[in-house]
Amino acid sequence: MASGSKKVIYAALIGNSLIAVCKFVAATFTGSSAMLSEGVHSLVDTGNQVLMLHGLRRAKKQPDEMHPFGYGMELYFWAFVVAILIFALGSGISLYEGIKHIRNPEVITDPTWNYVVLGLAIIFEGWAWSVAYLEFKKIKGKRGLWEEVRRSKDPTIFTILFEDTAAMLGLVTALIGIFLAQYLGIPELDGVASVVIAAILAGVAILLSIECKGLLIGESAGTAVTEGIRALLQDNGRIVSVNELLTMHLGPTDILVNISLDFADNLSSSDVEEMISDMEIRIKAQYPNVKRVFIEAQSFLSHNRATSE
Repeated sequence: MASGSKKVIYAALIGNSLIAVCKFVAATFTGSSAMLSEGVHSLVDTGNQVLMLHGLRRAKKQPDEMHPFGYGMELYFWAFVVAILIFALGSGISLYEGIKHIRNPEVITDPTWNYVVLGLAIIFEGWAWSVAYLEFKKIKGKRGLWEEVRRSKDPTIFTILFEDTAAMLGLVTALIGIFLAQYLGIPELDGVASVVIAAILAGVAILLSIECKGLLIGESAGTAVTEGIRALLQDNGRIVSVNELLTMHLGPTDILVNISLDFADNLSSSDVEEMISDMEIRIKAQYPNVKRVFIEAQSFLSHNRATSE
């Protein structure tokens, strides 16, 4: 997953860097508001990819005294920062430029520049989008796109996919706005296109922030993992009941499992210790992403009394 994530980010970084330069050059020569907004959009996206790479690097840091569970959740933090930047910088600046050019429209001097750059941008962005989508398709299987986004614990791939989708929509919007402004002789439509681009970016930022918020505050490992672990525990005749089973993602491939078990009364303390070690080994073997397992021996009644207080 990590290699796939980096592949997607590097593809987007290369594509957006090239696109940003082209858009700013075109905006300088033509005075197009939509093109300037698109240039800002690509520049923000380029910075976002750098932040995602930084997040991946930080997430690999080994646990220490201050962070005994590691730094895996830093990736979720930086993904949330990306969502904020898309909203504040990408959407905010595009909205400002759009309103400014609607109130004080400027005639586009040489639209040919815009059409050439937008054509190149669509090619570059289309390549980056296809890389992100193919990588996302590998992990989603038969599930729908939104269903996979909701269950995914790796924000890098779906963040880049959302960014690239917004970029493609923005390019089409800019192309339509510039064409209509020129063809109809209504320069205000160039500013309107910037406002629409701002709305697209705001929508993507809100979706990303919602998903990243869930990961930041702690999400479970999902039904497949939790029910699989529960079935594995209940298959042991010496376990009377599974009092509690809690899971949480500390990173895309780092799951914490906390279990309270009621063991049979005829077991000795050494038997219980041996069973706990055995269950930990079996859980980690069946679910490689489970890195830490904490098993507590506690009677059902004692557990209920402790949790109710």
